[in-house]
Amino acid sequence: MTAAEAMDIVGEYMAKEGDIVPTQEILDSGAVPRLKGYTVRPGKVSDSIFGGKGSYLDKKTEKEVEFENPPLDTKDGLGFVPAGVPIRGMVRTERISTHDINRGHIPFKAQILAENHNYMRRMLAAAMGTSQWDVEGLSDRDVVIAAENLAQIGFENVMRAYMAKSSTATSLYQHFMAGEREFCGHKLPDDLVTNGPLPYVMDTPSTKSDEHDMSVAPQFLFDNGICTPEQYRQLVNGAVYAFGMVSQFMGGMGLIAVDTKTEHGVTHDGRIVSQDEIWTMDSSRFWLKVDYDEQMQKFIRGEIPEIAPKSYSKEFARGFSKGDQGYTDEQRAQIAVRYIEGIQQLLGRRFEPDMRPREEKVVTGLQTLVDRLAA
Repeated sequence: MTAAEAMDIVGEYMAKEGDIVPTQEILDSGAVPRLKGYTVRPGKVSDSIFGGKGSYLDKKTEKEVEFENPPLDTKDGLGFVPAGVPIRGMVRTERISTHDINRGHIPFKAQILAENHNYMRRMLAAAMGTSQWDVEGLSDRDVVIAAENLAQIGFENVMRAYMAKSSTATSLYQHFMAGEREFCGHKLPDDLVTNGPLPYVMDTPSTKSDEHDMSVAPQFLFDNGICTPEQYRQLVNGAVYAFGMVSQFMGGMGLIAVDTKTEHGVTHDGRIVSQDEIWTMDSSRFWLKVDYDEQMQKFIRGEIPEIAPKSYSKEFARGFSKGDQGYTDEQRAQIAVRYIEGIQQLLGRRFEPDMRPREEKVVTGLQTLVDRLAA
């Protein structure tokens, strides 16, 4: 699909999209009877539905909302998981946020990230594990994910191979440009360049918060009881192994693996596995290799002041961000086209859009989840 074709498809989708029905309203409507009365925990990328206690920060009121849902556990006879394991249904949204501000909805973003995540999840399962279950009736492009509700390990595992230019306060780039020469326990050389390679793949953990994340050294995690040194070592070893696998794969697809962040938790039987996003365009940066190599040569010859490669990541969208304003329809369309170009480059195949209304995708997916899994 060319960029022009992608823009036509995006325009057709936007003409039909209407008002976005929040996941909570879908549950409250009774469209999925088993889940009526459950409170949804909203997230930046996915909304979560699970049994038991939970909480989240309401951005409008700036107050913490606490809730307790009825149990939502696996039924007997599934085979791949015992009965009584807590379920976490994740509903991908088309929301996009930058600088902790919701900027609106991007057409096809949920489907694209689902395809992106599931492809990488399968590739990296041996290195990182996964909380997700493959369920009959839920395809790799569906916006509903069926997973175990893990005991979460409360930080984002961020791995970086380049000093990517970023407007995010937690980025290595912002710290380096402010004159700092230590970042998350790593000594930074003085000769780093914007969008240039780091001396090695660096683990740079970030605290996870509904408000503002913070980059920290691993010792901070240990001192504050967020994880143990043994858990951290296991996470990072798997992440470094995965980074190597992804770098090799992406090189063959004409891309550069720049950085990524993952979240992790502990399963009912004590395994540490990844949760939700794995090497997606929202959680990672991919650069077009041919463009990067050409710019690097120009930079070395002094023909350009810095390298600015074509990026398939949310960083492209950040360039449209102004204050607390949402994105215009034109900007939303441009971002959607870049996501489509990115998934085609990554997977090496034409993007096939799911033109169904979001509400239909969510209801169908959640009904399948409860029918197949829930007690």
